[in-house]
Amino acid sequence: MQILVTGGAGYIGSHTAKALSCAGHEPLVLDNLGHGHPWAVRWGPLIEMDLADRTGLRRVFQSHSIGAVIHFAAFIAVGESVRDPAAYFRNNVVNSMNLLDAMCENGVRRIVFSSTAAVYGNPQAPLIAEDHLQLPVNPYGESKLMVERLLRWYGDAYGLQWSALRYFNAAGADLDGETGELHHPETHLVPLAIAAAHGDLPELQVFGTDYETPDGTAIRDYIHVTDLAAAHLKALERLGEGGASGAWNLGTGQGHSVREVIAAVERVGGKKVPIRLGPRRAGDAPVLVADPSRALRDLGWTPRHSTLHEIVETAWAWYRRRPAAGAR
Repeated sequence: MQILVTGGAGYIGSHTAKALSCAGHEPLVLDNLGHGHPWAVRWGPLIEMDLADRTGLRRVFQSHSIGAVIHFAAFIAVGESVRDPAAYFRNNVVNSMNLLDAMCENGVRRIVFSSTAAVYGNPQAPLIAEDHLQLPVNPYGESKLMVERLLRWYGDAYGLQWSALRYFNAAGADLDGETGELHHPETHLVPLAIAAAHGDLPELQVFGTDYETPDGTAIRDYIHVTDLAAAHLKALERLGEGGASGAWNLGTGQGHSVREVIAAVERVGGKKVPIRLGPRRAGDAPVLVADPSRALRDLGWTPRHSTLHEIVETAWAWYRRRPAAGAR
C-alpha cells in the first residue's frame, strides 16, 4: 500500500518511512523541507510541498494511489510556540485541516497522527494515562490537542478512521545508522549531551537541580525512535483491521533523570559531559512518565529498544556519522 507520510523527511518521519518500507509498503514523503532533510528520504519518493497548498494537496491525492496517511508535519518547539502562537495554530491546525479535507474529498479514510504528551499539561499522577486531564500549558500542546479534536469530529461526520499517538520523549537513532536526529537548532537532551561530550558545545545546560526527585533533576520517559516507528505501523494495521479510533500513549512507563542521561552518555562514549547548572525553566514539570498499558494491549506494541543504554548507544553512533552541519 502507498502511504502518504507528511513530514517524512524529519526525525521520526524518516524512521517511520523505513519501517513502512520494510513492511512492504511504499512511503510517499510530503515535506516542505523547512526542517526536514532530503538525505533522510531514502525509502520512497519525495514531494516537496507545504500543507498550506490546498490545490497541490488535491493533485497529490488525485495522482497517487494513497491508501492511508501518517501525519508528522508540524512545528514542535515549545518555547517558540509561546513566542509566536499564531504560527503554530496556522501550521499545525489549519494545515492539518487542509490535509483532512483533501483526504475526505478523495476517499482516503485512515490516518495516524503524531501527537504529544504535551496535551496533558502539568501531570496530576505519577503515571499519565490517556484519560488524564488534558490542559496544555503551551500553544504547541494546544495545537496538537486541537487536531485530535478535529480528528474526532471528522470521524463522526465523515467516517474518518484515526489514531493519535501521544509521544513522550523520542530519542535514539536508527539501529543500522541510516537515519537519525539532526535539528537546527537542537533542543533535545540526548544529542545535546553527546555534542557537549564531543566538544562541539562548550557545555550542557541543566535546567533545575532542586526538583523533588531523587537527584534533584527532572525525570522524563524516553522512548527509542525505532520503537515509535513500529507503533505507527501497528496503529495503521489496526485501523486496516477495523479497530476503533482513539488516542494512545507511547512511552515505557519508566523515567530517567537528566543526571542519569548524562551519566549514560559518559558511560557509552567514555567522555566527560561538561555541564552548567541553572534554574528551572517555566512550565517544566518535575516528572513526566507514561502509562503505556493501553498501547501494549490495544496495538500489540512493546518497546524493544528503549533501554537508556541502547538509546544513547545508537544516538552516539549516529552523531559520529551524521551529515555535516548545514547539509540539507
